[in-house]
Amino acid sequence: MNRFAPVSEGQVTQAIVDKWYKEFTNHIYSDVIIIGAGPSGLVAGRRLAQAGKKVLIVEANNYLGGGFWIGGYFMNGVTVRRPAQKILDEIGCPYEEASEGLYIASGPHACSKLIAAACDAGVKVINLTKFDDVVLRENNRVAGAVINWTPVSALPRAITCVDPVALESELVIDASGHDAVVVESLAKRGIISNKTYSGMWVEKSEDLVVENTVEVHPGLIVSGVAVCTVFQVPRMGPTFGGMLLSGERAAEIALQKLGTKKYAANGNGHKSNGSTKLTTGGKKTSKAKLVTA
Repeated sequence: MNRFAPVSEGQVTQAIVDKWYKEFTNHIYSDVIIIGAGPSGLVAGRRLAQAGKKVLIVEANNYLGGGFWIGGYFMNGVTVRRPAQKILDEIGCPYEEASEGLYIASGPHACSKLIAAACDAGVKVINLTKFDDVVLRENNRVAGAVINWTPVSALPRAITCVDPVALESELVIDASGHDAVVVESLAKRGIISNKTYSGMWVEKSEDLVVENTVEVHPGLIVSGVAVCTVFQVPRMGPTFGGMLLSGERAAEIALQKLGTKKYAANGNGHKSNGSTKLTTGGKKTSKAKLVTA
């Protein structure tokens, strides 16, 4: 007795191609493109989609979530510091209090919950797709992303002359981690300066990451660990609260920008080219500076 409906191999292929093509063409133009499907990118995407924005996340790996799956040193517990546990509450992920103000959850549970929450909100994802370059408009405003299949970059150049394609958006969020690939694409042209992250200092880093989640160049917002690289602040290590709340802040900034007009054609906004006062626990701690060309 047949347990499953009679379906041919061709029908399976047709269903895959049709769905992928429909979603891809529907996101050639998006409100926001997010580069990187780690925790900050997923939180930002979820918030934006909940607000009714068309959001596309581009992820170079075949899996989503970045290091949120495994925590640190291949041990799959993930920690967050108060008040970031509110994100875990929102997505329905259980956690325990490890010490005062420090919470720990299962990495696979937290990551799968966050991915599902973003997708349920309406975020669309294209994975195994690598950011290749930026789309630029007047005054070097960022207006989209140039992408290609990730496997193309792993093959010898002589046999992979595969041109990329471009997607347009009103804003781009660089949530690509320490590589900060979108910012780096501007830095190599002398449009903006890029640095590298400082040594690990958890208590200082997470506050600085959230505070420095800003629009670093017209049309480009930086989020998550990429903030460490751009502003040369300490790395966070295997704690994820700063990444989660940075994604939330990135979405808030994007919504403010998108709210100024139906289509953000001129890219005016928060260009951080001066000193920014930062606070930790109500005390002034340091200044982060971004220099643009």
